[in-house]
Amino acid sequence: MEEINTNLTEDNIVAEKPDYESEVVAIIRSNDSPKIMLNKLEDYHENDIAQVIPMLNISERKKFYRICDISMLASIFEYIDEDEAGVFLDEMDVKKASMVVSELEADTASKVLKELTKEKRSIIIDALEPEVRNEIRLIDSFDEDEIGSRMTTNYIVIRENLSIKQAMSELIRQAEDNDNITTIFVEDESGEFYGAIDLKELIIARSSATLDSLIATSFPYVYANEQIDDCIEKLKDYSESSIPVLDNSNKMLGVITSQSIIEVVDDEMGEDYAMLAGLTAEEDLNEPLLESMKKRLPWLLVLLCLGMLVSSVVGVFEKVIAQLTLIIAFQSLILDMAGNVGTQSLAVTIRVLMDEHLTFKQKRHLVTKEMRVGLSNGLLLGFISFIFVGLYIYLFKKKTVMFAFSVSGCIGISLIVAMLISSAVGTLIPLFFKRIKVDPAVASGPLITTVNDLVAVVTYYGMSWILLLNLLHLG
Repeated sequence: MEEINTNLTEDNIVAEKPDYESEVVAIIRSNDSPKIMLNKLEDYHENDIAQVIPMLNISERKKFYRICDISMLASIFEYIDEDEAGVFLDEMDVKKASMVVSELEADTASKVLKELTKEKRSIIIDALEPEVRNEIRLIDSFDEDEIGSRMTTNYIVIRENLSIKQAMSELIRQAEDNDNITTIFVEDESGEFYGAIDLKELIIARSSATLDSLIATSFPYVYANEQIDDCIEKLKDYSESSIPVLDNSNKMLGVITSQSIIEVVDDEMGEDYAMLAGLTAEEDLNEPLLESMKKRLPWLLVLLCLGMLVSSVVGVFEKVIAQLTLIIAFQSLILDMAGNVGTQSLAVTIRVLMDEHLTFKQKRHLVTKEMRVGLSNGLLLGFISFIFVGLYIYLFKKKTVMFAFSVSGCIGISLIVAMLISSAVGTLIPLFFKRIKVDPAVASGPLITTVNDLVAVVTYYGMSWILLLNLLHLG
C-alpha cells in the first residue's frame, strides 16, 4: 500500500518547464566550433532564442550574429520587439544587416528600420534589392493607424483562368519565396481580387475539376487605407490564416496574417487600457521619467481642474456643513459608491460598443438597463446604509433616534440617487464620445470617477440641505 501511494505521489509531481534560456546562453558562451553551435541552436524555437539575445553582452551578441546564417537570424528577429531589434541590427555590419532586413516580412522590416538612425537606415535601404526596397516603401506609405501599415507582401496569388495542374505548378514556383501558402489568392484577368482557395482543396482536387469550382468568391478582405479601429472587428470575426488587403482599384497589395491580427488586437487593447487608466499612451518598464510624465500629465491636469470644480461645489454648501458637521464623515461613502458604479457602467458600455452594428434601440436598452441596475443596487445599499449608519450615529455619537435615522435616511436616499445618476453618466459619456467619432475609452476611469464625484457632492449636500435643514430643521 505504501508503495502504491509513493508511485501516485511521484506521478502527481508536475514536470518542470525546461530552462531553454540557460541552455541557449550556455551554447553561445561555449568554446564549440561555430558549426557545432549552429547545429545545437537549430534544435530550439526561434522565439526561445529571441528571449535570450537581450541577456547577452555586446561581444556575445556579435559572436551570435557570426554563428547564425541570414535565414535563421531573420526568423529570430520576427520575435523581437522592434525597438530592441533596431538596437541589435545597429550592432551588425551594414552588409549583414541589409541581408537580414531583406529576409524579414515587409511590415517587420519597416518597423525595425524606423528604430535605426537616419544615416544607417538610408545605407541599409540602398543596399537592399529593388523589389524588397519597394515593398518596404509601400508599407511606409501608410499611416500607422491604417491597416496597410500592418500588412505583409508575403503571399501567393494566381490567375482565375488556370487549370488545376497549372495552379499547382504556380503554387510550387511561388512557394520558394513565400511561406504563407495556407491560402492561395486569386485575381482576374485585369488583376483585381477575385477570391481565395484553401491549400487543402487544391491538393485534393481532381485534375478534371475546374479551378473556378474551388474558389471562394465571398472571401473577406479589407482596404489598405481603412483605419485599424474601423476594420478590427471584421478581422476578428474570421478565423482565416490571412486576409487580403486591397487598394482602391480592388487589386491586392498584401495580406494581414493571423499573427498580425493578434498583434493589432493586442495593441488596440493596450491603448484602450491606457486610456481607461488616464494615460495618453502605453508605458513600458524601461521608459524614461520624462516620457512617463508626458503620458500621464495631460489627463492629470484635466482631472485637477475637475477636482477644483468639485471642491468649489463643496464650498457652496458651506452653511449646510457648518450646521451639520457630522455629515462630512459620510461624504466619502457617497463619493466612493458613485465612482464605483460609474466605472462599472463604463466598463460594460465600452465592451458592448466593440460591436460596430449597435442599433439606436440597443443603445437605449443599454442605458435603461444600466440605470435599472444602478437603481436596484442603490435601493439595496441605501437601505443597508440607513440601518447601519443610523445605529452607528445613535450608539457611538450619542444622538437621538430621530436625529440618527434622519441623517442615515438622507444618506440612504442620496446613495440611491447618486448611484442611479452615476450609472447613467458611466453609460452616456462613452456613448456620446462614440457618437462624435472619439474613442469611447477616452471616457477613462479617472474622468468618470471625477465627474461622478461632482454628481455625488451635489446630490449629497443638496439632499442634506433640503431634507435635514429645510424639512426636518435639524440644524
